[in-house]
Amino acid sequence: MSDITLGIIGSGQLGSMLCQAAKKLNVKTVVISDDEQGPAQNYCDQFIYSKYDDQNKIKDFIKSVDVVTFEFENIPINILKIIDKEKKVYPNPDINKIIQNRKLEKSFVNDLGIQTTEWAFIEKLEDVSKNENLLPGILKTNTLGYDGRGQFVLNSLDDIKKDWCFTADYILEKKVDLMKEISVILTRYQNGAMSIYEPIENMHKDQILKHSKIPAEINDKIFKEALENAKKIAESLNYVGTMTVEYFINKNNDLLLNEIAPRVHNSGHLTINAFNISQFEGHIRAVCNLENIAVGKNLKAAEMINILGKEIEEYRLKTFNENEFFFDYGKKEIKDKRKMGHLTILKK
Repeated sequence: MSDITLGIIGSGQLGSMLCQAAKKLNVKTVVISDDEQGPAQNYCDQFIYSKYDDQNKIKDFIKSVDVVTFEFENIPINILKIIDKEKKVYPNPDINKIIQNRKLEKSFVNDLGIQTTEWAFIEKLEDVSKNENLLPGILKTNTLGYDGRGQFVLNSLDDIKKDWCFTADYILEKKVDLMKEISVILTRYQNGAMSIYEPIENMHKDQILKHSKIPAEINDKIFKEALENAKKIAESLNYVGTMTVEYFINKNNDLLLNEIAPRVHNSGHLTINAFNISQFEGHIRAVCNLENIAVGKNLKAAEMINILGKEIEEYRLKTFNENEFFFDYGKKEIKDKRKMGHLTILKK
């Protein structure tokens, strides 16, 4: 039993699943969100609708909780730091400062001896010409990009449009001769203990996750290296909570770190049904300083299908087998490419 009240910033599907995991552990939840229709309000004990810079609402939120976490990383760091002065925020807001900034993130992991794609920091148009060796490549905004937003493919210098505005900073990454993508999800507790899931193989469509599966079809070297890198990152950050590390594997079978997500992750949805402790329950246990229970797999294999946009209408009419688990996120507005639900299939 627990008498902890957990504050969650953000009210999307990840917030919803955190609330559901918390309920299972008798942890009360208070969600604050700038989305008045956020589905997590259907699962939490209290919902506060507020812009994140509303000082009065933030104060009300702080007063009503014992500890705080968040469902997505693009929250203003100054707001997280204000909260952290009065109620502990996990993961630590300083971690977001690194992970919200591609230059800092890549420099951080490279300094740990972890390989990434070749990259350069781009401040002005001329910087692209100076790094022509990275073409073909992808130009990404240095901050606040996700699901393919803020990304431009450059096959040659001719692809640079004159009307592009270089007022923002960018990262230019050399295009990877991609064989596959994997992610590793781990949970690190306040006492430093860690539980880690096996690598998950991911397939993307239009830069949005479409399909995940375990076991990943990778060799033992990649398997081991992916876990070791993730642990090294979590230790170096003194991380508390669930964290995701996304990797590319190129045609030479090199493991290249793509991104770190300081939160529960879309690719880990299959942990809800495929393991005894889901990524969401692990996160709640870690940030609330509850017992660390060893992670174990229920069945040999599982896959997850992401349901996007209007696909949800078709899934809502389907019937499912006992090894199939349909999750409808309850989002009121259907938008193209919006994550509306997922289906997990367990296999013996």
